[in-house]
Amino acid sequence: MGNTAILLMYCPDQPGILASVTEFINRNKGNILYLDQHVDYEQNVFFMRAEFDLTEFLIPQDKIEEYFDTLFGKKYQMTFSLYFGDQKPRMALFVSKMSHCLFDILARYTAGELDVEIPLIISNHPDMQWVAERFGIEYHIFPINKDNKEEQEKREMELMAEKGVTFIVLARYMQVISEKMIKQYPNKIINIHHSFLPAFVGAKPYHAAYERGVKIIGATGHYVTSELDAGPIIEQDVVRVNHKDTVKSLIHKGQDLEKIVLSRAVEKHVQRKVLVYKNKTVVFN
Repeated sequence: MGNTAILLMYCPDQPGILASVTEFINRNKGNILYLDQHVDYEQNVFFMRAEFDLTEFLIPQDKIEEYFDTLFGKKYQMTFSLYFGDQKPRMALFVSKMSHCLFDILARYTAGELDVEIPLIISNHPDMQWVAERFGIEYHIFPINKDNKEEQEKREMELMAEKGVTFIVLARYMQVISEKMIKQYPNKIINIHHSFLPAFVGAKPYHAAYERGVKIIGATGHYVTSELDAGPIIEQDVVRVNHKDTVKSLIHKGQDLEKIVLSRAVEKHVQRKVLVYKNKTVVFN
């Protein structure tokens, strides 16, 4: 699907938007492969994702965004992004000491399930270097403490810029991302965390859940914002547990859920199926 384009957009809802966009594609000899839309009636906002073939498209690829903005973007007060199938997203993986999410993403990447490039893995510990070597990916260690955090993140961002990284996945990276990096990658840093019902915070959430005898545990994949674990949610799932579960089995079930939810969130992002509006997402099928 290299010779394709994906349009993600939202704007104030009004008649004629869908007709205008599809007419633009058809008039320029594009073939629509996918089209989905949603209207938030409370906010009066129209959302849309359109994927179309560019094989016979009349406008040069590097001019499509300019033409579209001139004809429709300004007219409808659109916020839009245009992506091309021949430009693969480049993902940086951040990890600390836990391997389950890292292994799952790398396995899916190796199997061809994630259409991305992974130029590097970044960590604050050496523990997962053997995993990176096993998959043939560069591994860079940036030890972080309260005194060097700003300087180390600056070096990380310089390295990612050098490698052409377009988004970041925190595969159980146990450091808080700074405001500077979040601004550098807005809605382009994906994190995973447990989301118990009821929720438990602190260093040992599974132990606390065990003590309370919870019946459901879960995981949430979301974009990172300056408010910890409160960014726009991309993917969530839960699994039922009961009185027979031990702390060990809760951890096993929770980690299994974390890696599945994170991979789903990454897949949706890579496929350009996520639109962020305020602090919510529209995730297209």
